[in-house]
Amino acid sequence: MALGGIGRFFRTLSGRFLLLTVAFVMLAEVLIFLPSIARSRYDFLEERLNLAQIAALNQLAADDMVSPALEAELLANADVFNVVLRRDQVRQLVLSSPVPGEIYASYDLRVETSWGLIRDALGVLVNPENRIIRVIGNPVQEGGELIEITMETKGLRKVMLAYAGRILLLSALISAVTAMLLFIAVQRLLVVPIRRVVQHMQAYAEAPEDARRVITPTAGVEELRVAEVALASMQTQLTGALKQKERLAQLGGAVAKISHDLRNILTTAQLFADRIEGSTDPAVARSVPKLVNSISRAVALCESTLAFGKAEEAAPNLKRFALATLVGEAAEGEGLADDSPVTCLIDIAPDMELRADPEQLYRVLSNLVRNARQAIEATGQPGTIEISAGEDAAQCWIRVGDSGPGLPAKARDHLFEAFQGGARKGGIGLGLAIADELIRGHGGRLELVRSDAEGSEFQIRLPKGEGPGAA
Repeated sequence: MALGGIGRFFRTLSGRFLLLTVAFVMLAEVLIFLPSIARSRYDFLEERLNLAQIAALNQLAADDMVSPALEAELLANADVFNVVLRRDQVRQLVLSSPVPGEIYASYDLRVETSWGLIRDALGVLVNPENRIIRVIGNPVQEGGELIEITMETKGLRKVMLAYAGRILLLSALISAVTAMLLFIAVQRLLVVPIRRVVQHMQAYAEAPEDARRVITPTAGVEELRVAEVALASMQTQLTGALKQKERLAQLGGAVAKISHDLRNILTTAQLFADRIEGSTDPAVARSVPKLVNSISRAVALCESTLAFGKAEEAAPNLKRFALATLVGEAAEGEGLADDSPVTCLIDIAPDMELRADPEQLYRVLSNLVRNARQAIEATGQPGTIEISAGEDAAQCWIRVGDSGPGLPAKARDHLFEAFQGGARKGGIGLGLAIADELIRGHGGRLELVRSDAEGSEFQIRLPKGEGPGAA
């Protein structure tokens, strides 16, 4: 259980930062440790050279009258076996004693490099064997041109190990204190604010409609404060959108109920209108067709509202059919006859076939043509609707353009959104929303290519590959 908790801790931001801090501090200490032990070895050898020089000068001052016992004491005090001085271009063995073995290596401190000193120091620490070495250096106080001693590495290694132990202990203490201070700082400056943001996100996810759970930016770190401001903005927008969606859902339910009852009322009115259609009264005969058409459009609007509210559009039943014939029927169904002030130009090859649901595509085309006709008629001037089509290896396209006044900016911003994209006065914005849903059901796309003072143009893109209902 404890190991699992430790493992989880080191998977957190705090745990990983603690590990990285310790690792980097130890790396810095190693970079300090290596030159330090190299310097320790150098200072020890310099000290031996200085002591040996003092012993040699005592011997020279006594004109070689020093007794063997005193000479041995001088060498023992300097911790060397012999001392060689070179003065006036003459190399002289000043003090000597028996060397207990062969000389392992010679080190000239006058020409040693930094890397060489580190390498030699590591060699002394790693190898526990006591060896005889020769050390060469410069005498102090102009005591000659060169001084050379022979010594063993046992004392040198003992001093270096003690020094290395102190350095390692100090490094460990510095690493621990530094890591702890940085850990506390990161906890307060980063981890706690990040944990606060996460807690706010979790609390908001439980009840996104509650505006009290929107985060209030308080972070002192600039980057975290920017993140909190962005999160607060997103949460505020989402809360507003959810409330609006709830209101729209309630409104949609009410509209569906009203549309259901209104459809029944209009159906009854349509039956009575059909009965008086055969009246011989000229005024009635002229008014009945308009009345029947108005009631029929109202019934169709109720049906569309109910269908959209239930979201029960069936999957497209794909089949091949002549596109030009379907487009002609859609144009004729919208009253675009030869004597109409709105001219419909169809530029589609008679042999062009399309694989789609003809009923659903008819509804889409009827809606686009109807919108175009109504936009032109609203200007009180004659106009033109152009319908063209084409295809390539991957898809086919249908364009419906008109010479109307174009769509207002508000309608363009919410063109395919139900109850928001109405382009004409009195419209509720369902037609294009349903048309877009039907085209997306085919795996295609309905888009507004342009809309300006010269008119509007919609484009339908349908893929040629297998789609819904292909089986």
